[in-house]
Amino acid sequence: MMTYLIVGLLGALALTIPVGIVLFLLGFGVDYFYSAFPLIKALGRMVWSTSNSSSLIAIPFFVLLGEILVRSGIAHSTYSALDRWVSWLPGGLVHANIATATMFSATSGSSVATAASVSTVAMPQAKALGYDPRLFSGAIAAGGTLGIMIPPSINLIVYGFLTQSSIPQLFLAGLVPGILLALGFMLVTVVVCVIKPSLGGQRRHFTWGERLRSLKDLLPILLLFAAIIGSIYYGIATPTEAAAVGVGGSVLIAWSFGQFTWNMVTQSVVGTVKITSMIMLIIIGASFLNFTLASAGLGGKLDAFLTGMGLTPLMTLLVIVLMYVILGMFIETLSLMVVTIPIVVPLIAQLGFNVVWFGILMIVLVEMALITPPVGLNLYVVQSARGEGRIGEVMLGAIPYVLIMFVMVGLLIAFPQLALWLPASLK
Repeated sequence: MMTYLIVGLLGALALTIPVGIVLFLLGFGVDYFYSAFPLIKALGRMVWSTSNSSSLIAIPFFVLLGEILVRSGIAHSTYSALDRWVSWLPGGLVHANIATATMFSATSGSSVATAASVSTVAMPQAKALGYDPRLFSGAIAAGGTLGIMIPPSINLIVYGFLTQSSIPQLFLAGLVPGILLALGFMLVTVVVCVIKPSLGGQRRHFTWGERLRSLKDLLPILLLFAAIIGSIYYGIATPTEAAAVGVGGSVLIAWSFGQFTWNMVTQSVVGTVKITSMIMLIIIGASFLNFTLASAGLGGKLDAFLTGMGLTPLMTLLVIVLMYVILGMFIETLSLMVVTIPIVVPLIAQLGFNVVWFGILMIVLVEMALITPPVGLNLYVVQSARGEGRIGEVMLGAIPYVLIMFVMVGLLIAFPQLALWLPASLK
């Protein structure tokens, strides 16, 4: 059965069939070849029960929030403001790429949207100021991955929905590792640019007056983040209600910057419908596939296989980590999550690991998948924004940041409290 799944999944993706459709096709195949009962008859109920969840309503709201901020031009003013604060470091504007991606991650909830918005603003600067395209573009691709770690995160909402975990607890758990990853990205940029200064380009220096005046462009985003996350953590609003508050806040920000137009609203809504439809198709398709796999007994077989190997819980966890690293090279991140969570998370809980902690560990691993070839979505997003050169340059530039993600995986395994301290302290 595993051979069928791997070969079928990779073969269908190679034919450029949409991921959501592939998951349905694999589910039909499992039903036909491996199930003693006609599971397809439960498809209608499966589609309805999967879709009929209030938790999932937060997804289109957070997507719309990000779309409004990107299409209203807020990204450009945010980038310019952060340029004044961090470009004095070795690496110059590369740090502005990471800092802008981090700030937008705190509002958009989507890695691809974050990478796309920062790429659009930053790439013209790279060419004009003579930056090395490899490290510059690699930093944008890596910074964009923070969109699914720093709350609010669409992927964490999906994880909470599939595992019945507390979404506010997951948001809290992702905050510290997300900030540490951003700082790690900036640290490795400094190290690389100290070793080889030509990669970093020109360091830019601004007066304190210029920096303080730029705060007017950062304050709205920071207030929006505080409103979303604060309302969730203090019990004022559910994640779905907070997402709606965020949409209202993004409209006010766009209006205050003079960027609110009906054309912008139309484009944002259309973009939201497209992205949400894609996400829901993947979730529903994966739910049906997981239903057929569970009915065919794959979970029990995998559990028996790992138990039969006689591994310790830590060794089993390392095998699972290796599995995610390998699969992440070939499978889109959200699909990877929704396909594996129902199989892997019960095993993780059985081994005695905290499910919320594992959710953050998984997010780091799927973040890595966004910038590892051949199916690293952020690599292609950044290359598309570049419009020149080879994608291999973006891949090379992302390597230092992949190494930082491996370090973060090790830190989370060695020190689980990195993820669990904040949720425990604010209960």
